[in-house]
Amino acid sequence: MNRGERLLIIFSKNPLAGFVKTRLAASIGAEEALRVYEELRAITERAAAGADCSRAVFYSDYIPEEDLFLDGGTGAHLQQGADLGERMHRAIVEGFRLGFRQVVLIGTDCPELSAFLIDRAFEALESHDAVIGPARDGGFYLVGLTRPVPELFLQRQWSHGEVLRDTLAILGGQQAETAILPALSDIDTIEDLIGSSLWDPN
Repeated sequence: MNRGERLLIIFSKNPLAGFVKTRLAASIGAEEALRVYEELRAITERAAAGADCSRAVFYSDYIPEEDLFLDGGTGAHLQQGADLGERMHRAIVEGFRLGFRQVVLIGTDCPELSAFLIDRAFEALESHDAVIGPARDGGFYLVGLTRPVPELFLQRQWSHGEVLRDTLAILGGQQAETAILPALSDIDTIEDLIGSSLWDPN
């Protein structure tokens, strides 16, 4: 499948101190948390740029005039919806509405993400209905589909340790053949940061 049929959606918060990585900011301060978030966004941008797919970034609050994701070939959109699940669902639906046959969605929290893993996700969708990248905190860092699955996103509880388990159960209930990628770590708390390659005690 060529890159014109594969869409990578990147969910990014607008990088503003006090509005990103708030759990981390409680430990290291809003400005330092923003610096960490900008590092994570840069890692995500490098991974996305190296992947064999089209790209679209969905911003949380407004579409900026300039941003590291906006290289001229990346579509810019605004997230729409009352909660995270609805925002993800609407973005994925938009991807299929634009004519893509495979849609993969990632966030900007994972320092271990790579172009290789993104390409693996799309390759998995050649023979599966869905692909999930598990996060070690019980959530997921990547979700990919070959068709919209509203049940996967709507009327769900988020930010708890059973999100991944519930997600896989929903996919099973939909008879969706699901591929699983390697588990990676997100950075949401000071403990996550200390355990990551981004930690600089100085």
